[in-house]
Amino acid sequence: MNRQHRAATPGIRTSAYIRKCLLSVAALLPCLFFPTGSTAQSPTLLRGISVSARRVGDIGKVESRIDSSALRESVALSLADVLGFNSGLYVKNYGRATLSTVNFRGTSSSHTQVTWNGMRISSPMLGTTDFSMIPSFMVDRAALVHGSSSLGEVGGGIGGLVKLSTGSAVEKEGFSGQYVQGVGLWRTFDEFMRLAWGRGPWRASARVAYSSSRNDFPYTNHDKKDIVYDDDYNIIDSYHPRERNRSGAFKDFHALASASYDGGKSGRWGLDAWYLSTNRELPLLTTDYSEDNKFENRQREQTIRAVASWNRFSSTTSLSARAGYVHTWLAYDYRREMSQTVMSTLTRSRSHVNTFYAHAGWKHYPSPKWQFEASADLHHHSVDSHDYASLRPGNAGDEALRHSRAELSASASAKWRPTRRIGLGALLREEVFGDKAAAPVPALFADAVLWPAANLTAKLSGSRNYRFPTLNDLYTTPGGNPELRPEQGWTYDAGLSASTGQEGAWKFSAGANWFDSRITDWIQWLPSPKGFYVPRNVKQVHAYGVESEAAVAFWLPRGWMLDISANYTWSASINCGEPVNDGDMSVGKQLPYIPRHSASAVARLSWHGWGLTYKIQFYSERFTMSSNESTLTGHLPAYSLSNAAIEKSLRMAGLDWQAKLAVNNLFNADYQTVLSRPMPGINFEFFLSVSF
Repeated sequence: MNRQHRAATPGIRTSAYIRKCLLSVAALLPCLFFPTGSTAQSPTLLRGISVSARRVGDIGKVESRIDSSALRESVALSLADVLGFNSGLYVKNYGRATLSTVNFRGTSSSHTQVTWNGMRISSPMLGTTDFSMIPSFMVDRAALVHGSSSLGEVGGGIGGLVKLSTGSAVEKEGFSGQYVQGVGLWRTFDEFMRLAWGRGPWRASARVAYSSSRNDFPYTNHDKKDIVYDDDYNIIDSYHPRERNRSGAFKDFHALASASYDGGKSGRWGLDAWYLSTNRELPLLTTDYSEDNKFENRQREQTIRAVASWNRFSSTTSLSARAGYVHTWLAYDYRREMSQTVMSTLTRSRSHVNTFYAHAGWKHYPSPKWQFEASADLHHHSVDSHDYASLRPGNAGDEALRHSRAELSASASAKWRPTRRIGLGALLREEVFGDKAAAPVPALFADAVLWPAANLTAKLSGSRNYRFPTLNDLYTTPGGNPELRPEQGWTYDAGLSASTGQEGAWKFSAGANWFDSRITDWIQWLPSPKGFYVPRNVKQVHAYGVESEAAVAFWLPRGWMLDISANYTWSASINCGEPVNDGDMSVGKQLPYIPRHSASAVARLSWHGWGLTYKIQFYSERFTMSSNESTLTGHLPAYSLSNAAIEKSLRMAGLDWQAKLAVNNLFNADYQTVLSRPMPGINFEFFLSVSF
């Protein structure tokens, strides 16, 4: 949503105006409880929901766009935090500045694909993406592509796709820039700088981000108890001690450069390169009872990503080509003091991962009613990973994983809009992983405008879903299982969406989507008689539920503007397979770490350069065990988390200045998203930004 202030329509009386808005919202409120993804009908962008003109290319799309201003205002937060407050996804966070993953539609994090400028960046070893390693400042556009609709972009996303992009788009000619300095508790410093230049067909930009913190926040340790004795050593009381997060310091550096050239008929050329270097300590668990002897628990990563692109457009045809490369060096060290003079290395891991990427795409519009599309993507991964273990000095072993795999994905689709109110689409995707090919993956889509006055649209889709095992699943030592079968099944969606409003006065958009997925050969790691875990195709999973979202904006008298967006997801993810042994209590139960209810909301109030923001997210109870036991360690209680911020913008000395005070965990919630991983209580950070 454009945050510029707009004057209220002259002649509107305040009471009548508000009454009219409330009646209109009430009339459309039931849309929140009908099945949708994001919707798009009018040329206005609401925060959280993108609303655009209906095109033949929109058939089959269930896409939720994260507004660019939501990325900018969360400048010191990772993309995991942004998604937690601006979507209905479940964000699984292992602690501040540690691993963060997202879950789509009751599936696991490995069922969510992530692309950056079209190239997959999910780990080929684990199949997951660490969103804590993606600062929101490094992302220009982010969108969630739900369920079957992700097949139009990439394969393997049983839950969906997180689509990220950056570029060199510059709004004005010449130089422009921005610098942001943030200071917070626990010696937290965040620095961001961006420079951009544009002239004629040329565009270029560069940005850097550096964050560091001691990250030694205090918390109440509910896994420990201190005993209080009287003078006669009788127990008279007990309490949970206050402790500090140990081994949590981090230093993250990111640099991203983009350049583009618009050659007109020859096409648009672009190049984007992203380098990151992180040095993070790994915090101890709340269950660690060890003494405060010296130890080192550290993870370091250096990654370079680069994508070159070419796009050419004509009145009826568009062509695209991309080439990319990713290199990741990952190191993990765990050392502990065994005596006053000896530090013993217990774990030393080094990994090199290389990915080469190529893409070719074609779109053709023979008429406004038809669209044909075909594309092919190639990813080639090579992994060289070594794990060195030392139980005592001089006794070391090397467990190595060396493997490479080519992954080819091709798709073709046709979309047809026989009338202005009806759209039909069909897609066929083929996946090849190494020397194994999947059965063809089909998808069918349909939509219909039921009520043009409110842009009320119904959507239906059905598709096969498919995911190949990761390299770790197949080849890790020990435990890899080369005989694993791919996970597969069917997914069905049914949804409604609507949008309406009055120009210059108010806008409203809402939708919901019912999804139903049945997945066979779900991969689960189980203990083996040899003492280590082995992945097996054991589970049959039925994941179903409702995703909904809504956004409303009011342009009020005297320059006030109110903007509210909300998301809610109800998700059941049930193990429907056969028991793996006599003691298996997981059949018919919710999968671990998948909440049945997740919700978020963001409210913004602005007036003449002042801005007030309030954000809230909620997750219901999550089980940590497949048996769904409500024991102390078998589940994590529900929690809600609130953030607030106040900011002031002004222009002074030819520069645009902004001061902002952010309060995280406003109500000091005591919570965990992963068992025994502490999270910080209330904390503050102050930002000063200058732009030219």
